Amino acid sequence: MPAQVWATWFPRNGKPETLIQGFSLKDIDLSARGQKPFHFRIGNSLIQEDSCCGDLVIADHRISWDLRYHSKFRCTLSNKGWIGFSRSPHSDAAFSGRITFDDHVFEDDPLGFGVQGHNCGYRHRGFWRWVHAYFSRPDGNASTLEALVYDMPFGLVFRKAVLWHDGEQHVFRNLKEIMKNDDSFQWRFQCSLRDGLELEAFFDGTGPSIHRLPYLKTDCSGSFEVTNNSLTKAVVRLKEANEVHEFSTDTGAVLEMAGRG
Repeated sequence: MPAQVWATWFPRNGKPETLIQGFSLKDIDLSARGQKPFHFRIGNSLIQEDSCCGDLVIADHRISWDLRYHSKFRCTLSNKGWIGFSRSPHSDAAFSGRITFDDHVFEDDPLGFGVQGHNCGYRHRGFWRWVHAYFSRPDGNASTLEALVYDMPFGLVFRKAVLWHDGEQHVFRNLKEIMKNDDSFQWRFQCSLRDGLELEAFFDGTGPSIHRLPYLKTDCSGSFEVTNNSLTKAVVRLKEANEVHEFSTDTGAVLEMAGRG
């Protein structure tokens, strides 16, 4: 079953649970390249440009969702023709609608905040580190930070971070990793721009919400382990024009690591 739909339950201070349902390729309905509006359907699950819905029944669990989302910012982290792409059409997404997991029902407008993204490639990379953080601010606006590091051919390494702050996009290509600890699941990096803007970020994915998942290889020859925490703590310090701004969140970031490099 090469096509899969995933749903993961991250209870606060509890152990995450992932439900994975497989489908055959004939169950896929994908809009043509460049077609608008975009849609991607597998079985009863559907992703569109501004909404998604689904219904999974696996073992003793049932989860369903009917969500809408909107945002002010979108970005492309990576777009390598021979590797694939990583895009976030909704980087500062606000979600509304309903999620049902067994006897738990969550419904509101807004229901939550975060990211909606797409990744595509002919195979998974040998290693990668990815993070997305959403910072709510007192004025009602939001700042987001997304960063990605992965291996490329010929010993090269892709590194990039994108900050959305005060309605402006800041793209950092000189990301320097200060600490990457796969065992304790923490990541710290810094980067800067020629205009003097400096950024340092620390992500702590330790705790009960750390989750290890079996990713199916794209050729279906087996699986490998990926570590994820969608309730990661994050602290970002931004220095510009002799001013220092600090953003933090206890649950508003997601950190993911795979492989070692």
